Amino acid sequence: MGGKKNEGGMPAPTGRETGGTPVAPVKKAGGAPAPQGSKQSVVRWHHPACLDDDELLKQCEMGRGRSTGPGGQHRNKVETLVWLVHTASGVESHAGERRSQIENKRMAVRRLRLGLAVEVRVGVPMGEIGSGLWRSRTRGGKVACNPEHEDFPSLLAEAMDVIADAGWDLKKPSIRLDVSASQLLKLLKDHPPAMVKLNLERVKQGIHAMK
Repeated sequence: MGGKKNEGGMPAPTGRETGGTPVAPVKKAGGAPAPQGSKQSVVRWHHPACLDDDELLKQCEMGRGRSTGPGGQHRNKVETLVWLVHTASGVESHAGERRSQIENKRMAVRRLRLGLAVEVRVGVPMGEIGSGLWRSRTRGGKVACNPEHEDFPSLLAEAMDVIADAGWDLKKPSIRLDVSASQLLKLLKDHPPAMVKLNLERVKQGIHAMK
């Protein structure tokens, strides 16, 4: 396939790259409890990266293809590669390194969540903020979440929205989210593309890049 490539280095069949793309706030997670049967045990931020898998996939185009590279003949015979395009924003992801299509789909969804967290911005309300998930993951000014945990993309999206709303400075967001500025910075550093985005936007604002 020709055309542009997504962050995984493979060409995507459709979609477009985005940078700080605003999308309409999703209806599910803007402060209402997650529905019964949802995997979400606490209220999450109103961002597409925070939706449960079924709801997120409803907003996406999905395709399959044959994987290439290590893995033997089996990978060439079975369409195990999965690609996703979030239709509202054009953010893309793919995964094809596992033998199982189910595993690749799970990895592609996680990569899409991270891409959405970095590239898509939603509005931040006035007054008190901090989702139930955010509060459950912060104690004593610190954010407690392993970057590999399923909650990480949601926390990253929430932090990035609040930081963007403050003009990409960290002081005001740290106060609003009740954590230290160094903890916000650490959260972004745990996903390097988020740091790249932060510094690109800071340079646009005439603010020095963070290290």
